[in-house]
Amino acid sequence: MTELADIVETFDLLEDWDQRYQYLIELGEQLPPYPDALRNEDNHVKPCMSTVYVSAHTDAENPDHIIYQGDCDTAIIKGVLALLIELSSGRTVEAIEAIDMDEIFARLQLGEHLSPNRHVGVYAIVDLMKAQARRLQSQSETSATA
Repeated sequence: MTELADIVETFDLLEDWDQRYQYLIELGEQLPPYPDALRNEDNHVKPCMSTVYVSAHTDAENPDHIIYQGDCDTAIIKGVLALLIELSSGRTVEAIEAIDMDEIFARLQLGEHLSPNRHVGVYAIVDLMKAQARRLQSQSETSATA
């Protein structure tokens, strides 16, 4: 699991925003291929200007934890998506719910370097990730009581 402090430390090592953008692009390129079967309305981040998909499933080894995967058609937002996946995957629903986008934006200075429209999209990604985690938890609780 990656912590926000680790990402902030990496960002601080990079001298300027050109290098930080390049880092984000590289993170996005490292995302595994996203299955076509998951490119559906439930996984589509509709308020985002870019075409973004993100999906969640429970960790087979630790069913209390959620694993994410995703894809985006623009390099910078795909990198931000990769960061969000790193920060969220392998965590409990409660930890995912506690993710504070305002803190992430402030500590990484993303607010100053992404357009307002991109802000809306990034917040929408996190909102969908949280909703997916809640849905998986609800499904798990329903099957446990059935």
